[in-house]
Amino acid sequence: MKRALLSVTDKTGLPDFARGLVAAGFELVSTGGTADLLRKEGLVVLEVSDLTGFPEMLGGRVKTLHPAVHGGILGDIRDAGHRAQMSEAEIEPIELVCVNLYAFEKTISQPHGFDDAVESIDIGGPALIRAAAKNSANVSVVVDPNDYDTVLKAIDGGSIESLRRGLMAKAFRHTAHYDSVIARYLESNQASETLTTGYRLRQPLRYGENPHQDAALYVDPLQTEGVAQGNLVWGKELSYNNLLDADAAWELVSDMPSKSCAIIKHGNPCGAAVSSTFGNGYRLARESDPISAFGGIAAFNGPVDRSTAEAMTEKGNFLEVVIATSFEPEALDVFRNKAGWGESVRLLECPVSSGESAGILRPIRGGALWQRSNSEEPTWQVVTERQPTEEEWAALKLMWTIVGHVKSNAIVIGTGDRLLGTGAGQMNRVQSVRLALDQAGKGARGACLASDAFFPFSDSVETAAGAGISAIVQPGGSKKDLDSINAANRLGLAMVLTGIRQFRH
Repeated sequence: MKRALLSVTDKTGLPDFARGLVAAGFELVSTGGTADLLRKEGLVVLEVSDLTGFPEMLGGRVKTLHPAVHGGILGDIRDAGHRAQMSEAEIEPIELVCVNLYAFEKTISQPHGFDDAVESIDIGGPALIRAAAKNSANVSVVVDPNDYDTVLKAIDGGSIESLRRGLMAKAFRHTAHYDSVIARYLESNQASETLTTGYRLRQPLRYGENPHQDAALYVDPLQTEGVAQGNLVWGKELSYNNLLDADAAWELVSDMPSKSCAIIKHGNPCGAAVSSTFGNGYRLARESDPISAFGGIAAFNGPVDRSTAEAMTEKGNFLEVVIATSFEPEALDVFRNKAGWGESVRLLECPVSSGESAGILRPIRGGALWQRSNSEEPTWQVVTERQPTEEEWAALKLMWTIVGHVKSNAIVIGTGDRLLGTGAGQMNRVQSVRLALDQAGKGARGACLASDAFFPFSDSVETAAGAGISAIVQPGGSKKDLDSINAANRLGLAMVLTGIRQFRH
């Protein structure tokens, strides 16, 4: 009689799968709670301990690690030598292994101690899965309850061999992901000799950056924050580009003071503001660049109420995505019932990001780049004769927050409550200054400017002063810092150095 070994943590659909195996002529071998469940379902089960001659030991840590089990799984019955050794040791082959692993992710996603996490690390399970996968020429390995029906149909139809290569690959993905989550849980936020990435598919996307590109959204089981973990409460699914822009919007507004709004278009802020209400904050943010704001993505670091929703849906406005910590029912009604909006707008709920992360990973062809998240605090060193006023300090600090979310070379101009102009992605800094000033228009007079990196020449300071900028914040670090400082002194500007750069390539 053929043998199937069943030992699972996720018992979804298992009784019906086991009945199907019995109907196909399999004898069931199982352990602990899985065996108990199958017996309660009226199935005959042979205990692993009956095969090994040893009881489960060490609180369940040792139960399947035995030649009677692994010999049955790893024995290549095509090989006469293997068959002879198995016969001499009275080891029967095991032709199907159905195993999924201790719920390590579930344990670490809720309050727990380090010892709890360690006890949730499966040892025997990965060994069984890897053994069965290695011997896929003779053994079917099943790790996903979603595959139960497909496997039974293939067994009944005599075509199970054609599935085994796919099941083998899935099994190694299963154990690789499991081990990667454990390794990342244990490691500190630093570069290591190997980089493990264990992401789980959340959903396929309609397409990628362009319609001919396939795409999918994966989530990090060790993270609870960010748009990838968000809850879509209204509208059609988010696209690849929606998610990129939504991530940019949410990370910016999470760094801003409370009661803030950010509007993103093509990865860069086209509006940002702080106000006493989110509705007024949205209006201020939109004023920065109404043309770009149309069809953009707006984010709020708090709940959206009816008045905020009404501000966003005023005549001439439209947004692809709105992100907030929550949406009040009356706000949802405003979006649902607004002519021309309907399901065209997506409403996404997210917890505010803490600013801490396990680092930033960016694939490049042939490899990947890793870096720590950008969370260094600035030093705020005044280097000019003139000190910033209280109002200028508020503006400098807000602009410094915003400029770190703009693609380099980055320049932003604004006041203590709003962004007025953005210069992004230019090949030289003075051109970014000109673009930001052009967008800010007359609002630049008396406003403050932030630069994500040092000024290599004094021309940017002179251009800014000519448009009426009153104070500048920049990292410093150029060999010609003194030229920029002298220009600021000569033109009556205040200048603050932060000591850290904010490049975002």
